[in-house]
Amino acid sequence: MSQEKKIIIKDFSFYYGSLQALRNINLNIPSNEIFAIFGPARSGKTTLLKSLNRLTDFIFGSSHTGTILLDGKDIFDPKQNLEQLRRRVGFVFDLPTPLPLSIFENIAYGLRLSGKKQKIFLNENVEKSLRSAALWEEVKDRLHTSALRLSGGQQQRLCLARTLVLEPEVLLLDEPCSGLDPISTSSIEETLIQLKKEYTIILVPHNIQQASRVADRAGFFLNNELLEEGPVYKIFTKPGDKRTEDYVTGRFG
Repeated sequence: MSQEKKIIIKDFSFYYGSLQALRNINLNIPSNEIFAIFGPARSGKTTLLKSLNRLTDFIFGSSHTGTILLDGKDIFDPKQNLEQLRRRVGFVFDLPTPLPLSIFENIAYGLRLSGKKQKIFLNENVEKSLRSAALWEEVKDRLHTSALRLSGGQQQRLCLARTLVLEPEVLLLDEPCSGLDPISTSSIEETLIQLKKEYTIILVPHNIQQASRVADRAGFFLNNELLEEGPVYKIFTKPGDKRTEDYVTGRFG
């Protein structure tokens, strides 16, 4: 595994108006690993995820201090091209949101927006991204039917494929298995393990069991702080902080 640092977060704090949502986060995430962010509700997990591709810019009155570096460059630099950043750092939400279009057009939509309209190019890239999201075999014979007819698990993998087709370097996933059945969950987890060969993945897992199954390293968030981070086996079997141990053993949360 490459240990090149893809993302470096330094002294990062985030505020919704006067409410502090993140406190002084320091974290390095290497390339080609799955890093899981876990902890109780409202501990800052999704806020950190959204900060990493500046989705937080849409929130009126929000502000931050500190730095987030992507490949050594500050993502909050005034010269940063936001469209380019969000292509490099793709976000998959907890609830799948397929467009009311065909399966094919859901994937091709982003390519068309960026001016790619050649039929051969679209066909190749739609297939490639559906294969990467482990969905191709299930939908290859009905690409031109409505994406809204897919099951919940298939819709979530479709949204993953829609992100992958834009060739990001980092994938941000906010509880991508929320509300899915065990078979769909297993399928997405297997897909993530394959995808880390090409991508850096930062995951807010559906539960701590999911973090232990798929992540290389994990960070425990409590009261808007990163309390502890390290290899998954250590975090879940020999945590350094009593509060982490209490959480992973189910004493609270």
